Amino acid sequence: MTTAKSSDISDKTIELKPSYRLPFVILLAAIPLCLLTIWLGGVIALLGLFLWFQAATIRLKFTETALEVCRLEKILKTFPYADWLYWRIFWQNVPILFYFREVKSIHFLPILFDPKMLLTCLEQNFPLEENNEVAL
Repeated sequence: MTTAKSSDISDKTIELKPSYRLPFVILLAAIPLCLLTIWLGGVIALLGLFLWFQAATIRLKFTETALEVCRLEKILKTFPYADWLYWRIFWQNVPILFYFREVKSIHFLPILFDPKMLLTCLEQNFPLEENNEVAL
């Protein structure tokens, strides 16, 4: 296993580095909301803390055949590329959500990892020319 580097995408398994941008922005947004209404601000702050914890513990690993979602080195779920129909990163300029569709299910993941490396790995393992758009 290797840790993802922008110049090193040819290894067999790439683990994406965590990104705390999304949880940080959500936590910042909770501060003024707490001034308006403590309940709404508190819920938003809890969401930010939850995402911060997820960013610290969840890892995406791109192997030759599948995307693996791991928590503390334990594989939680494996998604073989052969089952993928489509993927998309919402709001490319400010990526916050990663969507991919498999033959039998759809998945949404918050961007809690390096978005540029995510895009690079997606294009390497499931290129855009194969990425046939399927209606949501």
